[in-house]
Amino acid sequence: MTTETRNGSPESNSDPTPHKRWSSTLPTWVGIGIFIYLSVFALGFAQLFLVPVVLAFLLSMVFSPIRRFFDRRGLSQGLSALIIITSLLTGLFAIAAALAVPVSGWINNAPQIEMRIEGRLNEITGPFSELFEAKEKLDSMASSDSPKVQQVETQDDNLSQKLAALVPTVMTQFLFTLVLLLFLLASGDMFYEKLVHIMPTLRDKKRAVRITHDIERKLSRYLFTITVINAGLGFVVAIAMWAMGMPSPLVFGIIAFLFNFVPYLGALAGIIIAAMVAIVSYDWIGWAPIVAGTYFFLTTLEGQLITPYFVGRSLRLNTVVVFLTISFWAWLWSVVGMIVAVPLLVAVKTLSEHIDGLEPLGHFLSERHAERQATATASEQ
Repeated sequence: MTTETRNGSPESNSDPTPHKRWSSTLPTWVGIGIFIYLSVFALGFAQLFLVPVVLAFLLSMVFSPIRRFFDRRGLSQGLSALIIITSLLTGLFAIAAALAVPVSGWINNAPQIEMRIEGRLNEITGPFSELFEAKEKLDSMASSDSPKVQQVETQDDNLSQKLAALVPTVMTQFLFTLVLLLFLLASGDMFYEKLVHIMPTLRDKKRAVRITHDIERKLSRYLFTITVINAGLGFVVAIAMWAMGMPSPLVFGIIAFLFNFVPYLGALAGIIIAAMVAIVSYDWIGWAPIVAGTYFFLTTLEGQLITPYFVGRSLRLNTVVVFLTISFWAWLWSVVGMIVAVPLLVAVKTLSEHIDGLEPLGHFLSERHAERQATATASEQ
């Protein structure tokens, strides 16, 4: 439909064409894509600096309720921070001491363990041994023996050099994290006070305090509950491994405790380790699936029943998003990325619950039908 202007020329009342609308929004999407790409690049490039900083801030939010408990008992903030850091170091050294002897034995006996695993796998793959032998003959014909030996020696040298170069970096990041955590705990609520001070209006000040306290409360509750559950899981796994005659059952309990901080992937890694040790330890190959199945049953019971019950429905997250988040941060920051992935996701979800513009993001990060439950709860109130 068109109308005539004063000079008689037609004027269109229709909406802009789809091509014009796409042309107008294209620069916005290009800008968003460039921002995301640069952000991921910056996170990867500054990994050595950002990893200890993120860890320290997350741990400070977790231990802040404990620090406030000491403050109410009359202890100074510096002394409270020292007590928390000392307790944390004691726990880490106790775990390292419990793992040192068995793991060093595994490392020293690695060639024998590898040969035993190969022998057991040959028993399983006996019918296909001729195919494997044919493949080995073709590989030997394709390359000579001397370059192969030289290549193995070079790879071993490179591996040892990489491990030797990795230790100072890990220790530096560990010490940086502890020192920064000590300063954050000793500073008390200084960052909260600064945040309130820079907010322009009283409403913004109240909302900022509410958001930070809610994130701190949910992170502390989540990590404390998960730690207690993982400790219980480690105890049960250790008892089960001892009952089945597995070597070093305490090590498997510690592995279950530590690995379970990484959802899905941690349990899978524990199952694989348990199966491989069972292959080496037992004369009957059938014990391997029994041990792996027991580990799988215990971790499944914890993940599907115990953790959802005690953590609460307010922190139930979209499982697909959780898996993708863990995979992304593992690709970006390796093992530390897998550990901080879920706490960061909890923080983002909590932040989206307090900001109207981010409310759709909060619904997307929640489990199925969480928005219906939130609407029903709001209507009841």
